[in-house]
Amino acid sequence: MTDMTTKFFAKGAQPSTHTGNRGLQIEEPLIFEAGALETSGVDFEEPEAFESRLGDVERHDSIGLPGLSEPETMRHYVRLSQKNYSIDTGIFPLGSCTMKHNPRINEKMARLPGFGDIHPLQPQKTIQGAIELMAVLSEWLTKLTGMPAVALSPKAGAHGELCGMTAIRAALEARGEAQTRRVVLVPDSAHGTNPATAALLGFEVRAVAADKDGTVRAAAVREALGPDVAAMMITNPNTCGLFEPEIAEIAAALHEAGAFLYCDGANFNAIAGRVRPGDLGIDAMHINLHKTFSTPHGGGGPGSGPVVFSESLAPFAPLPLIRKDGDSFALIENESETQGEHPFGRLVAFHGQMGMFVRAVSYMLSFGVDGVRQASEDAVLNANYIRAGLRDVMSQPFGDKVCMHEVLFDDSFLKGTGLSTLDFAKAMIDEGFHPMTVYFPLVVHGAMLIEPTESEGKQSLDQFIGALRSLVRAATQGDAERFKGAPHYAPRRRLDETRAARQPVLSYSPAQSKAAE
Repeated sequence: MTDMTTKFFAKGAQPSTHTGNRGLQIEEPLIFEAGALETSGVDFEEPEAFESRLGDVERHDSIGLPGLSEPETMRHYVRLSQKNYSIDTGIFPLGSCTMKHNPRINEKMARLPGFGDIHPLQPQKTIQGAIELMAVLSEWLTKLTGMPAVALSPKAGAHGELCGMTAIRAALEARGEAQTRRVVLVPDSAHGTNPATAALLGFEVRAVAADKDGTVRAAAVREALGPDVAAMMITNPNTCGLFEPEIAEIAAALHEAGAFLYCDGANFNAIAGRVRPGDLGIDAMHINLHKTFSTPHGGGGPGSGPVVFSESLAPFAPLPLIRKDGDSFALIENESETQGEHPFGRLVAFHGQMGMFVRAVSYMLSFGVDGVRQASEDAVLNANYIRAGLRDVMSQPFGDKVCMHEVLFDDSFLKGTGLSTLDFAKAMIDEGFHPMTVYFPLVVHGAMLIEPTESEGKQSLDQFIGALRSLVRAATQGDAERFKGAPHYAPRRRLDETRAARQPVLSYSPAQSKAAE
């Protein structure tokens, strides 16, 4: 190595390359830029004369797709996949998202022809095994929560909220109170979907302030109660990573006032097998199968958000209902077939996410009840291990409290450095880590919410903690350039995310591509 080369690398700079490639990480253009629009990678024979039936919607110009050969197309998408970060490449510390390992046995089970190839319009006698699996899933969910009924059809957490709150509205209508009870209480630290769901159903949202320790007090709920309150929506464990210690008292206060308690079960991963929400007085709660029970999460789905109901709301659970008759199973599709139930209707055309049901049952049967409990305990242990490893260098907004499955820090430790939470998060990318959830929950300034899940071992947690401690040291010692320019080593440098969100470019234009260069 020459003296010049030695000096170059000593500064931490990166040499440029003729191709733009860095080692075996290939620089990849847009697929439109890689292939010529006027050619095709496939040979088609000219069609014989025919009369088009498309009318005014017939295309008259070229389709505008790039012509690439099969190897070129494969390389393009494989190269893009190599730029992705995933749970299969490293720890994914997104708080409140439970990005944990999905055991491959679950994927294999979901692809069995008897599950993967069925159709929702098949006669029920031909899908008895699938309905039985749904019945098994229902039994697990009701036993884990201590609640007597479940609706499997909701397709995500927010969809589950809609289901639970619609059942509450149906119960109020049955009591003749739907017009007088129009208010839903929501803690100011709640998931944003909670007030959105309540508003969508025509309720008025009234915020309940959290105490200085990040939890909701029963006294604050009692103060907000009145004859106009229909329900309260609360997340437990909450979005600050803390268990609500007065949840049972809050439920009792609501019930005494004639209202219901809806629980956002997005964080059930912290308490499954340890706490039965029904024992706490909860009336309805959605469970994200795509979080707690390992099915794929991220990228928009597919998700699944079954809702469990208390005895008072069980009669209003939506169709379809599952019923066992001797050795056979049936999906009750019509209200005329019910036996004393008063379903509020249907949420979806069919029965929910079958693939997610199979994956969840596979997870449950593999782990057993003791394994589900251990997963919850390990998730809490891992979060507290990170808390203990960083609490002397990073600041916690609610003091050095034991957390649940996720630990929350704020940006106080960056005071005086000129750096923000975003700067810190971008520098994590250079260290090989996906950033944690930032700026959420909104009640904490510069929030950094970390959820390691139970999937991670001590070695990966130690490496993660060591990297964050190193970044804190660099930030507090004035190495601002390292952060302001980060990420330095990613395929692309820092983007203007605000502009990208407000002015998205949704279609390819050669002129725009040229201007971008």
